Amino acid sequence: SCKLFFSNDPVKIIKAKGQYMYDENGRQYLDCINNVAHVGHCHPDIVKAAHEQNQLLNTNSRYLHDNLVDYADRLSKTLPEKLCIFYFLNSGSEANDLALRLARQYTKHEDVIVLDHAYHGHLTSLIDISPYKFRNLEGQKEWVHVAPVPDTYRGLYREDHEDSVTAYANEVKNIIEQAHTRGRKIAAFFVESLPSVGGQIIPPAGYFQKVAEHVHKAGGVFIADEIQVGFGRVGKHFWAFQLQGEDFIPDIVTMGKPIGNGHPIACVATTKEIAEAFAATGVEYFNTFGGNPVSCAVGLAVLDVIEKEHLQAHATEVGNFLMKLLKEQKIKHPIIGDVRGSGLFIGVDLIKDQAERTPATAEAEHLITRLKEKYILLSTDGPGRNVLKFKPPMCFNMEDAKFVVDTIDKLLT
Repeated sequence: SCKLFFSNDPVKIIKAKGQYMYDENGRQYLDCINNVAHVGHCHPDIVKAAHEQNQLLNTNSRYLHDNLVDYADRLSKTLPEKLCIFYFLNSGSEANDLALRLARQYTKHEDVIVLDHAYHGHLTSLIDISPYKFRNLEGQKEWVHVAPVPDTYRGLYREDHEDSVTAYANEVKNIIEQAHTRGRKIAAFFVESLPSVGGQIIPPAGYFQKVAEHVHKAGGVFIADEIQVGFGRVGKHFWAFQLQGEDFIPDIVTMGKPIGNGHPIACVATTKEIAEAFAATGVEYFNTFGGNPVSCAVGLAVLDVIEKEHLQAHATEVGNFLMKLLKEQKIKHPIIGDVRGSGLFIGVDLIKDQAERTPATAEAEHLITRLKEKYILLSTDGPGRNVLKFKPPMCFNMEDAKFVVDTIDKLLT
């Protein structure tokens, strides 16, 4: 079972290279969606690393192997020093499930605070903390608490609010206080560093610090879900949580999607104290395929390519250019209400009217359908399914940006 993009007229893709995908008739599509093929589809260095290690050894992680140690060491150099313990897994959902277990074991608490419209994975434990999913199923569990998205464009506290950071953080503080009156205890605040399904949201700087202060005071931990946005995508920093400032460090970080450029790898990074509390249960954590030699070889190759091809700087340069072009379109086309983002993580919020900022859902769907007809693959997200979502492979370039925006301009004119 799978969910298709453009389900009314799906595209059959048979190969891909770089930022381009090709259908069964050889037609080339520009991929603006795929943050999984992080350094580019079928990058030769990644393919080579997987092939060469597959010829030597691929087994479970019950044995010593240099790839495992080398990979953990390389990842540690990208993170704050206290995040020094790594668990390797196979998917973002596995990583987030383990993060939840770590938080509960360390704090001895059960409850979790998440943002509205969040999505953290497909396992039962994660559906329970994903309002995007559970509102269409059995509803909200007693141990789950939902905070408003810190969206300064269409949220509770907007760009004209005198202190939206404190106001949004106080919403979390109020949730904690209300939970305590019912005898509940907070294990974690679980958040995407940049909410993607929630509408490509950029939380205001300082929000995480204030939330972490409230959560830590309540005995909980802060979990940063970097599965959509990590590994240099935001340009300025390697991790999106670093956009909040150097003084902010999560207690747990989860990674997936781009970590393996399409190969199934995931990771949880945490502190020594949290890891020791988890180990103290006496119940070992073992993952058959997590951290296997091939996965670690691929992970190392991804880090090598990001560094060798200067993709973090590239994301900044191309992302700034794309944002500039899109903001020019905002002046020209009233349907574009907001353009927001960092690096190659950008959202374009389409609206029906400037005053109410009513989501232009049908118009957004029509636009991405027309773009597909022009051989550009783009998708929508957000509660109103009205936000155009740019998260292309990191090799996406200036010419691609201009081509996409010129096409959008023609379709909106």
